Order: sequence, then C-alpha cells, then structure tokens
Amino acid sequence: MMNEERSATTSSGGGGIRMFFQRLSQLYQSTLDRSTPHTRLRWTFAGFLVLLFVLRIFIYHGWYIICYALGIYHLNLFIAFLTPKIDPEFDPYAQDDEDEGPNLPTRSNEEFRPFIRRLPEFKFWLSVTKSTMIGVFCTFFDFFNVPVFWPILVMYFITLFCITMKRQIKHMIKYKYLPFTRNKPRYQRVNDPAGASSAGIGGSAK
Repeated sequence: MMNEERSATTSSGGGGIRMFFQRLSQLYQSTLDRSTPHTRLRWTFAGFLVLLFVLRIFIYHGWYIICYALGIYHLNLFIAFLTPKIDPEFDPYAQDDEDEGPNLPTRSNEEFRPFIRRLPEFKFWLSVTKSTMIGVFCTFFDFFNVPVFWPILVMYFITLFCITMKRQIKHMIKYKYLPFTRNKPRYQRVNDPAGASSAGIGGSAK
C-alpha cells in the first residue's frame, strides 16, 4: 500500500511538472504568434538587445570572444536571409546557359514571383533575439571572459564580412536576383468609375 501511494504521488507530481512545461510552451508559442505581424516592434526589440550587449562589452571591457562569436553567428544568419531557398547554382532545373541565369523576375512587367528566402524573416529575427539574449546572459559570468587581443578579432571579422558580402553580391549579379521584393502589384479594375467617367468625357468630346 505504501509503495502504491508513493508511486501515485510521484506520477501526479511528474504529471504536474509536465503540465506546467506544456502550458509554458503554449504561452511562449502564442506570444510568438501574436508578435508575427509586428515586424517593426520585433526588430526594435532585437536592436535594443544588441545595443545592450554592445554597451556591456564597452563598459566592462571584456567578453570579446563572446562578441566575436555572436557577430559571426549573426553574419551567417544574414547571409542565409539574403540567399534564395533553392540555390540556382545547385538547382537541377536551372537553365544550362549561365548568362541567362535562373527563372527569376528582373523587370516590373514580368510575372510576379516573390523571393523565397532560405531563412525567413521571422526565423531570422527569432534567432538574432535568442542568440543576443544568450550573449547578454554570458556576460554575467567571468569564466566566459577569456583574455584575447580584441583588435585582431575586429580586423578578422571585418575581413570575413567583406569577403562574405563580396561573394554574396557576385552570386546576386551572376544569377540576376534581388533579395528584396515588393508586394504583389494591384491593377485597376476595368469597370472602375474613374475609367468609366474618362470614357464618358471622351465620348462627349466626340
């Protein structure tokens, strides 16, 4: 009887903990879902976190290796954000002629085909926010403050950034695509009142 009561208590306690974490996960997901349409507010919050992290680095003069790792991670996220989901260089259905490039819209009068990113905007923001929060959290622990000569890290990051962006720009020029597209164009309907009135004016003039 005692063993049965203990097992029942343990199972109820484990079920309560499981329900707590499940409820916490649902609350977290619902918060993310509500924040999806608020792009500017989301990126303002992410920029505030990055600014807070940079201020801690400058004020306390430490954690340069954490700053370097965070910068490399953000650079990789940004490159994935600028890269198409299906890379034309490895697309088996792409055209054989390198001069023509992939079948992407290059003029406004062509069919509207939105740019599909390898890393969507929301996942880009979420990864930047999470990684910056982890970086800020790491600055509260001294064992992450590895002594390094920070000017070398800065020069290496600038060099890596220039090389990576140069390669990405060459990829855009070679395959003739832009990573930023506007919304689908809206055309005026045929039975629009403005069009009817202008047609009436033209008919009366005749």
